[in-house]
Amino acid sequence: MIITIPDETLSHVKISAAELLIDIAVYLYDKQRLSLGQARKVAGLDILSFQKELAKRNVYLNYSMDDLNNDIQNLDRL
Repeated sequence: MIITIPDETLSHVKISAAELLIDIAVYLYDKQRLSLGQARKVAGLDILSFQKELAKRNVYLNYSMDDLNNDIQNLDRL
């Protein structure tokens, strides 16, 4: 799907296309509609840069107790 937003509209609201993509990706990640990997691809960023963008916006990583337990089990296997 392609969404077209005229350049003059972006200029009027003082945001670049790249910034808008990051905002959309962060929003969808925060709402748990996209995974971290999916959201960083939408934003066009590497994982660390996307995590920095999350931090700037006070959005925390989606990390559940199940994720923690899986990580602990994986560490025990090492």
